[in-house]
Amino acid sequence: MGEKAYIPYAKQSVDEDDIREVVQVLRSDYLTTGPKIEEFEHTVAEYVGAKYAVAVSNGTAALHAACFAAGIGRGDEVITSPVTFAASSNCVLYCGGTPVFADIDARTYNIDPEDIRRKITCRTKAIIPVHLAGQPCDMDEIHRIAEENHLIVIEDGAHALGAGYKGKKIGALSDMTTFSFHPVKPVTTGEGGMILTDSEQLYQKLLLFRSHGITRDADFLKEDQGPWYYEQQCLGYNYRITDIQCALGISQMRKLDLFLAKRRELARRYHEALSDCGDIIVPYQSEEVDSGWHLYIIQVLRHDRREFFEKMREKGIGVNVHYIPVYRHPYYREHGYKDTHCVNAEKLYKHMLSLPLYPSLSFEDQKYVIDSVRQAAG
Repeated sequence: MGEKAYIPYAKQSVDEDDIREVVQVLRSDYLTTGPKIEEFEHTVAEYVGAKYAVAVSNGTAALHAACFAAGIGRGDEVITSPVTFAASSNCVLYCGGTPVFADIDARTYNIDPEDIRRKITCRTKAIIPVHLAGQPCDMDEIHRIAEENHLIVIEDGAHALGAGYKGKKIGALSDMTTFSFHPVKPVTTGEGGMILTDSEQLYQKLLLFRSHGITRDADFLKEDQGPWYYEQQCLGYNYRITDIQCALGISQMRKLDLFLAKRRELARRYHEALSDCGDIIVPYQSEEVDSGWHLYIIQVLRHDRREFFEKMREKGIGVNVHYIPVYRHPYYREHGYKDTHCVNAEKLYKHMLSLPLYPSLSFEDQKYVIDSVRQAAG
């Protein structure tokens, strides 16, 4: 028998239908700023139940655009989770604001609403809850806090396209929600991102920011010098996405529910197989939410996590760690966060490990992962 093929922690699922859609755009007149962008935006907005969508070049650009539209600037504080990719707080820094890290709930791994309350000051302007691993945060309580304190809520839904909260899709709950379409995310456009909102005012700001702050829309021009005329009305960025990418995204969206069903089945199998493994804590599952299961994060107890990690890698299993608490990165430590310490986030980081989880993961390969985990934990 040959050596076992490497099993990554995540990977894209691209088929011939996806390829065909991309090729059609390559043969068309528009490779960018064409009709596929609006079609993709409409497809995602309709799926989640939001009024407006703005597609951008990547998930980080989506967060940056949302912070801009929210008016985040110097002197403003924005509360977010430390257990996330750095983009969730970097976007605040891009706008001149100050990220403030609230600790996580030790059970759900998501931001703890009670610690959000403790971290609010007169300078707090927004909250960026992160739906870690595709499991929605306690949005009712977060919205309650936001309303009481007149705060903007920007959901980081990079892991959560297709996830549900009390009967509603993530993407239609808050002032803005951002998604990522990186290859490991629920659907992919290669790179790409999107902001969803029900506010026309925010929508117009997002459109401007995406393309240099420039508009040609006659309804918004300060003056009209002719049909060629356009205006830069704010300092925007070139965060445009291409029709090539959006064609892939449209095709992927047709399969999102199938992708989610497979992810949920894989998560169920992990849960059943590992719940009785004494050295492993499986992720929390709530009846009030419908997780997108972007990641399956276990905790490895009574074992050296590094040794466990290396054993898995030696077996060809691409486990990973999601995430290093953001404030522990050298950049943050060197810029005012040296003494930041979130107790639950630190405890989780010592033990957390993400197991392979993606739609094309076979049950046979998953069993190999499960058996390897149990063996290493034993």
